[in-house]
Amino acid sequence: QVQLVESGGGLVQPGGSLRLSCTASGSIFNINAMGWYRQAPGKERELVATITAGVGVNYADSVKGRFTISRDNAWKTVHLQMNSLKPEDTAVYYCNLAQRTMAGRINSWGQGTQVTVSS
Repeated sequence: QVQLVESGGGLVQPGGSLRLSCTASGSIFNINAMGWYRQAPGKERELVATITAGVGVNYADSVKGRFTISRDNAWKTVHLQMNSLKPEDTAVYYCNLAQRTMAGRINSWGQGTQVTVSS
């Protein structure tokens, strides 16, 4: 079983910055990807940024040029640097870790951290 703990959310003014961090522990093996998703009130959860093993990084069009995802070499920590934040970035941000198994892909999720962009 994998545990993901997020930190770094909060309230920030438009144009400001926040850095989210996620630390993974437990049965971490055959990692396919780590990344961040977000869910705003009344909307579906959406991809923000992911790092896929052997492939690279992927960003939602809405955050390209403003957000940067990074990870440590052990695939135990992933960060999301968010700059030039906009009110529409307000959401609960969830850390995700995807693993490859014989049964297919298994996704683990953190508890979520609230990001609010408001003046």
